[in-house]
Amino acid sequence: MQKLLKAILFSVSVLALGMGASLPAQAGDKATADEAVAMVKKAVDYLKKNGKERALAEFSNPKGQFIDRDLYIFAFSTNGDGIELANGSNPKMVGKNLLELKDTDGKYFVKHILELANNKSGQGWIEYQWPNPTTKAIDGKKSYIQKIDDILIGCGVYK
Repeated sequence: MQKLLKAILFSVSVLALGMGASLPAQAGDKATADEAVAMVKKAVDYLKKNGKERALAEFSNPKGQFIDRDLYIFAFSTNGDGIELANGSNPKMVGKNLLELKDTDGKYFVKHILELANNKSGQGWIEYQWPNPTTKAIDGKKSYIQKIDDILIGCGVYK
């Protein structure tokens, strides 16, 4: 019972942290799926040119080049541990184990993100519910994931 309560409290805390994040955008200025894919490809190129440490720091920079309206980069290791390595919307989530995190529909979306990254193609789309950093509301989100070496890089659009 205590484990369940802790898991629920952790999930609510993470969602509250995400809702407190703010990006310089207007609520009606939504990005497109093509722009999310382009942002991931830009992040992959940056990682290849600058190395893992520098790239992860830049991905988590809320005023950096990987923030555009409601678009931001997030990253996880592909080892399956669920530790977030970068988050441009909410750097406080970096270093946290999000493996057991569920969205408002009860979906273990981090597990699904890791499964997608570790499939044969190493890329694709996943849908889940997540706090929109521009509206602060829980919205449907569709994220594009791409694996590069032992890291997955993702970026999503809100519905």
